[in-house]
Amino acid sequence: MEDTRLESAGLIEQAWEAVRQSLRVSCGQRTFDGWLKPLVLAGGDFDSGEVRLSAPSAFLANWVQTHFADQLTHAWRAALPSIMRVAVESANEAARPTLAVEAPAPEPARPEVHGTALEARYTFDAFVVGKANELAYNAAKTLAEGGQLAFNPLFLHGGVGLGKTHLMHAIGHEYRARQPQAKVIYMSAEKFMYEFVAAMRAKDTHSFKARLRTADLLMIDDVQFIAGKESTQEEFFHTMNELISAGRRLVISADRSPQNLEGIENRILSRLSWGLVADVNSADFELRYNIILKKLEGLPSANVPNEVVMFLAKRISASIRELEGALHRVLAFATLSNRAIDLEFTQEALADQLRASQRRVTIDEIQRRVCEHFRIRQSEMGSARRARDVARPRQIAMYLAKQLTQRSLPEIGRRFGGRDHTTVIHAVRKIEELRAADAEIDADVRLLMRQLEG
Repeated sequence: MEDTRLESAGLIEQAWEAVRQSLRVSCGQRTFDGWLKPLVLAGGDFDSGEVRLSAPSAFLANWVQTHFADQLTHAWRAALPSIMRVAVESANEAARPTLAVEAPAPEPARPEVHGTALEARYTFDAFVVGKANELAYNAAKTLAEGGQLAFNPLFLHGGVGLGKTHLMHAIGHEYRARQPQAKVIYMSAEKFMYEFVAAMRAKDTHSFKARLRTADLLMIDDVQFIAGKESTQEEFFHTMNELISAGRRLVISADRSPQNLEGIENRILSRLSWGLVADVNSADFELRYNIILKKLEGLPSANVPNEVVMFLAKRISASIRELEGALHRVLAFATLSNRAIDLEFTQEALADQLRASQRRVTIDEIQRRVCEHFRIRQSEMGSARRARDVARPRQIAMYLAKQLTQRSLPEIGRRFGGRDHTTVIHAVRKIEELRAADAEIDADVRLLMRQLEG
């Protein structure tokens, strides 16, 4: 047994040298020297399909895990196909028994991993809750706790980088912790489609169906990617029905609400709407501020003044992912240049990103946001329908386009189904009157303006 383990260790060490050479070529010498060269092999296990890499600091470990996870995984799998996961940890966290000198203590039995592996850092404890995501968070926690559910499926929707995927991974971790033998599957809709097509070509759809339909918890991310794919949607619909009928848990995410998903069959949209639909909205200033503080808790050596935290929370508003990326960039620049972090340094480090974030709001963004808020299809912005539930949101979108963009009245009209500029003028005046007389309309407009302006 010991000889086998030593042989495995030797293979992993050889593969590590091949991985380093591959990364040097794929990432470039400069990037490799700055971020990947300091990594050392901390351990590996053929049985679990995992290798562990150690970085000299927690910051570097976090940066590599965030920015180079895919490259590391691909490089390792090319060198050793049995490796499925690469973990990066700081030196003080790395386990000292490295490759295989002493037999490790036996681990408790773990359920088989299905689909895409869950990201260890995406837990409920690491998720920062605010008004923008409170409903989605509470629904996710309820579903993950494993008790009787009042809703199924759970449908999470929101823009890119707002936390939907984080919540799905957190659900998987929590549910598996409470139900250790549960079969948990997380995969993107794109992977669902790819595996289903591959199963059809291999004439083995039975195995594909059996694997997914026996899951205790199935999570499908970014379901909008199966739009227009008829055979995939057929299989997706029947998988949903099987799981829900059997009382198994289903979580779906998309970049928009069911009503605004185009190219998805109505029976699927109807089924999704039967459950709980929870939106993950853009983070407000308070939530962005708390997210940065939460990140810094995990980096105790990082010295970031409060004025810098406030500056980042105010200026980087597009998404949580972009906000975290900006913080990492500042920390990286400070480490590489050996400079203290202050407001001037932060502005210098983020000059390009800050200029990009100052772009003006577009009419497309306004239309999308208004449609999400009022739960109508974006195609209604240009339709001829005059029903109030469509006409009023359309007028609000025209009003916001006039207030928040530099587009001319004729151009705004053209973007709303080729309408005349006089129609835009009428819409602007009408919403101005309604804001003065109707508190609910005024609140809707204020909320939309805050969301669009960040």
